[in-house]
Amino acid sequence: MSLATETLGFIGLGRMGGPMTRRLIDAGHHVVVYDTRAEALADLPADKVTIAASPAEVGAAARVVICSLPSPAILSSVILGEDGVAAGSAVKIVIDVSTTGPTVASSIAANLKEKGIAFVDSPISGGLAGARGGTLAVMVSCPEATFTEVDPILANFGRRFYCGDAPGSAQVAKLGNNMIAAAVILLSAEALAMGVKAGLDPRVMCDIINASSGRNSATQEKFPRSVLPGTFDFGFTTGLSYKDVRMCVDEAENLGVPMVGGALVRQMLAATKARFGADSDFTSMARIVEEWAGVEIRDRA
Repeated sequence: MSLATETLGFIGLGRMGGPMTRRLIDAGHHVVVYDTRAEALADLPADKVTIAASPAEVGAAARVVICSLPSPAILSSVILGEDGVAAGSAVKIVIDVSTTGPTVASSIAANLKEKGIAFVDSPISGGLAGARGGTLAVMVSCPEATFTEVDPILANFGRRFYCGDAPGSAQVAKLGNNMIAAAVILLSAEALAMGVKAGLDPRVMCDIINASSGRNSATQEKFPRSVLPGTFDFGFTTGLSYKDVRMCVDEAENLGVPMVGGALVRQMLAATKARFGADSDFTSMARIVEEWAGVEIRDRA
């Protein structure tokens, strides 16, 4: 069987992992999957998917295993734990598409290298629409020969950006991106709340910003889809955004890079998490600004 259609492993079929698994299935791969939640495994085509009982069972069935997991601790356990992927007899390459930070990526890569398993640090960005449509930004750091080998698999998910051979380099790029993505929600909310309080229609103001030098991903996508309608359902939780920005600020401080703005965004996400919960959408930062300003940033209709 060629690499283009070989059996692959996928662990973590959540909001991003589920659609990514379906893209692999649609590309002709048989996929061995594992998730602790039964509902994540429902409605998968039985003839194209094998449900494993453990991460080790995935590693025993597939040479290449992809992980999409919510935290560094869970990732480490799933890969290196007693019943982890690395205990499988078949696995030779582990691809991590989670956001776990450079320290964890470097540690896992070193541990897997001792076992003769290559580690591909490959965080992704682009949201649920990108996962479904195969238009994600896929950041990759690993040895160049390994990148060449796994690139046909990663091509199913979107555009690849090779960040070098040092484990964790791709994580640094991803953390910087996620800090900016959260920051523009906060800044856009403040500007639009000011506009609403002055009598402006927030959708018109978004249109103006998007035709001007202030345009950003929040005013182009997040506010029109999730804030102006009042649904706050863009698809990324406050808890995950807080985790990413916290890791970004910590990494910057470790490198001796001042991150004054990033620290402010981290605190705003902490306030949002405390007010609306970790499972709230990260666009709920705008709700905090609304409460402070005494206005709602909503469509006039």
